Amino acid sequence: MKKPTILLVEDDELDIISVERSLKKLEIEYELHSAYNGIEALKLLRDPDLNLNPQVILLDINMPRMNGIEFLKVLREDEKLKHLKVFIMTTSSEGEDRFGAEKLGISGYIIKPLNYNDNTKRSDSMDAFVQFHLRKILIESM
Repeated sequence: MKKPTILLVEDDELDIISVERSLKKLEIEYELHSAYNGIEALKLLRDPDLNLNPQVILLDINMPRMNGIEFLKVLREDEKLKHLKVFIMTTSSEGEDRFGAEKLGISGYIIKPLNYNDNTKRSDSMDAFVQFHLRKILIESM
């Protein structure tokens, strides 16, 4: 049985560590691929040797070179990739960002914690997402 695959598109090392920490709590075997921006993510997705077909893409909005919204536009125009489930992860609670992402057919929107130094103020939205939504998606794909 092939392991389910996750593509993490994130440029912030602390956020990458946070996501990896949350994913380790899944207790499900999975394959994780990472890209630091939309351009790198598209290269991974279009690489015929890699044959990457992730069950889920976790996508940051604010990244250099190609941000999350730009990536989503290209993804949704690509016949081979437009079906992929994409969850936005961002510190932005701007309505415009959310509306733009929802218009492009995202599966969900996760607000990242703004404060890494004070864990008492930190939201556990990533852990909750991983345990309640991502677990189900990955198990169904197995």
